[in-house]
Amino acid sequence: MSDGRLSVFKTYKLYVGGKFPRSESGRVYEVTDSKGQWLANAPQSSRKDARDAVVAARKAFGGWSGATAYNRGQILYRVAEMLEGRREQFVREVADAESLSKSKAAAVVDAAVDRWVWYAGWTDKIGQVVGGANPVAGPFFNLSTPEPTGVVAVLAPQKSSFLGLVSVIAPVIATGNTAIVIASADAPLPALSLGEVLATSDLPGGVVNILSGRTAELAAPLASHQDVNAIDLTGATDAGLAKELETAAADNLKRVRRPQAVDGDDWSADPGTHRLTAFLETKTVWHPTGALGASGSSY
Repeated sequence: MSDGRLSVFKTYKLYVGGKFPRSESGRVYEVTDSKGQWLANAPQSSRKDARDAVVAARKAFGGWSGATAYNRGQILYRVAEMLEGRREQFVREVADAESLSKSKAAAVVDAAVDRWVWYAGWTDKIGQVVGGANPVAGPFFNLSTPEPTGVVAVLAPQKSSFLGLVSVIAPVIATGNTAIVIASADAPLPALSLGEVLATSDLPGGVVNILSGRTAELAAPLASHQDVNAIDLTGATDAGLAKELETAAADNLKRVRRPQAVDGDDWSADPGTHRLTAFLETKTVWHPTGALGASGSSY
């Protein structure tokens, strides 16, 4: 084989509504490794891209939230399968993005795949943990069940380009929400490649939408958007930015997850269920049991 082949560079695109558009603005920015070596040009999303992502997420919400929890679990598990099949690609991208050795990057990718499996298993179980029958005085059933909040804007971690990314996306969609994800500004390539995996994993278009670019520029219109129901500020590492976004989110009473001390560089700890419950609402229903006589319920 001749060595005179031209290099075929990968073209990274956004993932919005199940499709792969370039930024509406036509802008790109250079992504480099820790040594300043060029890796790729990433799309620099605009406010219009953010608004388009909200439209796609809202359109997908009805079908995704209405799917059975078991079906959502199957689809999340399929994502893990697809990631496993493209393991070497993600090992390479994570190694470049986070300046890790190949062995350490492989451990990160394996942990990310395992995390998808973890959340896939929770889709049809979280309802039993946070819902149930409530004891009441009177001939009634009183049942509380969790429901998804809606469209959630997610600011992905800045330093953990893949395991942290998976750890903030998977619990949002596992519980029936749809997401607009702002990838790490300096290390967006694993996130953009994840979009390619999601597109081939039975996940309906619009359930997850992935944008790359300047975090503050994209987060501002999402925080103030009237059709966004919640925002996860994990990637807002600047305290001033986080405060501005929280203030903007108050306009339509968005549910806000503030940056936590645990949202640091180490995402390998047991994730628990707190991210699953962060964007759930509780619906309580009363239902009469019928007349109660000496023998008890008429049922």
